[in-house]
Amino acid sequence: MNIFDILGPVMVGPSSSHTAGAVRIGYTARTLLGERPVNAEIGLSGSFAATGSGHGTDRALIAGLLGMKPDDMRIPDSFELADQEGLAFSFENIRLSGAHPNTAVLRVEGETGRTTKIQASSLGGGRIMIDKLDDTDVHCTGACPTLIIRNQDSPGMVSEVTGILSEENVNIATLQLYRDKRGGLAVMVIETDQPVSQETVSVLEQMQGIERITYISGEEV
Repeated sequence: MNIFDILGPVMVGPSSSHTAGAVRIGYTARTLLGERPVNAEIGLSGSFAATGSGHGTDRALIAGLLGMKPDDMRIPDSFELADQEGLAFSFENIRLSGAHPNTAVLRVEGETGRTTKIQASSLGGGRIMIDKLDDTDVHCTGACPTLIIRNQDSPGMVSEVTGILSEENVNIATLQLYRDKRGGLAVMVIETDQPVSQETVSVLEQMQGIERITYISGEEV
């Protein structure tokens, strides 16, 4: 435990879960999209829906999508800044069975037409959990260097990826595997102890069977 686990994050309030965590969710969605977002459809569930407006959750999510961090003094003005930067957005209240009370679902489109969808929850103290990416379970915090690899479900994929990381002296902290069906689309979520270089990411992207790789440095959220 460190001092921030006790005192909470440096942030613009009023709430670490409804404000700081929401900023990080928006920022993570921007990172996973990989480009400047121009449109966002956001669903709020549980207490995010019930009390989020009063806590500034809506403005915090938009602030994160604009690239702000939890301590950015411009967070209360994010709606106006979004209009200036060409980010259109909408909110709706949704019901998610079994989800954490502070959960948001963001469907985000970038300036090139690229899209992504994430479901993420705010755990308190500014911490978040990315629960789903494009409707696939991922369950990672993004707090440490993380590779999210979408690939074809075929023999040897995991060993090839982990072999490349080993060659680059990157130690794997956790490895999670998901797939929609046998032989279909699979997802590896790999959290590492060391940063992964762009050169290594590029090598992984050239592997046969890799559909897409998203890298979160850990410093971003």
